Formats: sequence, C-alpha cells, structure tokens
Amino acid sequence: MNEKYPYVTFLGLHFNLTNDIAILVSAVIVFFLLFWLARKPQLRPGGKQNVLEYLIDFTNGIVKQAMPGPEGNRFGLLALVLFVFIFVSNQIGLIFQVDAGGLTWFRSPTADPVITMGLALIVLVMSHFFGVAVKGISGYLKGYVSPVAFLAPINVIEEFTNFITLALRLYGNIYAGEVLLLLVRQLAFSGAGGPVSFVAGFLLEIIWQGFSVFIGSIQAYIFVTLAMVYTSHKVVSE
Repeated sequence: MNEKYPYVTFLGLHFNLTNDIAILVSAVIVFFLLFWLARKPQLRPGGKQNVLEYLIDFTNGIVKQAMPGPEGNRFGLLALVLFVFIFVSNQIGLIFQVDAGGLTWFRSPTADPVITMGLALIVLVMSHFFGVAVKGISGYLKGYVSPVAFLAPINVIEEFTNFITLALRLYGNIYAGEVLLLLVRQLAFSGAGGPVSFVAGFLLEIIWQGFSVFIGSIQAYIFVTLAMVYTSHKVVSE
C-alpha cells in the first residue's frame, strides 16, 4: 500500500481518499458547470450558451468522425460528458494540490493509473454492450473472426491492448506534468540560488502550467476520440 496518500479501510479493503476526493470534486465541478451553461437557453444564444453549444458541436464532431452514420447519434451526450470530465480532472491538479502531514490529499485524479484504468474500462464495457445491443450476439461475435477466423486470438488480444493504451496514455501525460510542476516549485522555494532560483522557478512554473493546460486539453480530446473509435468498431457494420 502506498503510504504517500491517505487511506481508509472498510470491510478489509483500502480506499485511497486522495482519489475519492478528487473524483468527487471533479464530478461536482462538471455538474454545476454544465448546469450553469445550460440554464435559461435562448433562441438567440449569447455568452455561456455559445460556450455550451460550441462544446456540443465539438464533441459531436468527434463522434461523427468515428461514426458518420446514424449509429453515432446515441453517443453525443457520452462524448460531451466524458470530454468535460476528463478536461476538468486533468486541470484541477494544476490549480490545487494539497499536501499536509506528509500526505497528498488532493491532486488531479487522472494522475493515478487506477482512475484512468477505470475510465478506460467504462468505455470498453459500454462499447461491448452497445455492440451486442446493435448487432446481436451473433453479429457481435462475428467481429472477432473477421476478416478471417484465424485472426480471432489477435482480435481478443487487441481488446486488452486498447484498454492498456487508453488508460496509460492519459495517466502518463498527466502524472509526468504534475511531477515536473512539483520539481519546478521545489526549485523556486529551495533557496539554493537565492532570489534568482525563486524568480526562475516562478517563471518556469507559469510557463509549464500553461503548457500543461494545453496537454490536458489534448489528452481529453485523444481519450474521447479513441473511445468513439473503439465503440465504432463494435456498433458500425463493416
């Protein structure tokens, strides 16, 4: 058990409070953000309604790229919520990171592989569910023996590699960004170079935070894009 993060034990299971708190905060932010943007819609949109409509058009575009046919109509809301949630989860650790008593109480939830694997698992389970729902059991299983039957083992292995790459790509980028940000912050407050190290560290932190916002946005886009691509492989007939 990693002792850097606070845990609680329930029924013999250890629960990471850092992840629980971060996920809860991200979910609350996403809920109230989308609720606020969607309040009092008008025929002639302006301000916050334009932001929401842009987000919807943007995520619908991701879905249409993967599923240009009518199959993609049911995944627009999933893509929107998934993109906003991952975007917020990637960014909150840059703004708030709480360390107290030698423990990290708050950071970006996507900086933990358990969270990103959970998100990847949700996507893949839903893709299989909709594959069966759209094509039926026989049509779903037929996808594993296409184009030829002897490729079935490779198609099965691909499901596991999709899960691993979807989860670890997001985790690796966000975790690396937060580690580098922490190192830059330690440089600023180390006092080794006096005022020079503080100014240099402060400037580097501002630059890296801006770059991390860009990386977090790109990773949210990539995750949703791959999620829709994997789902399209299950629901779209070749």
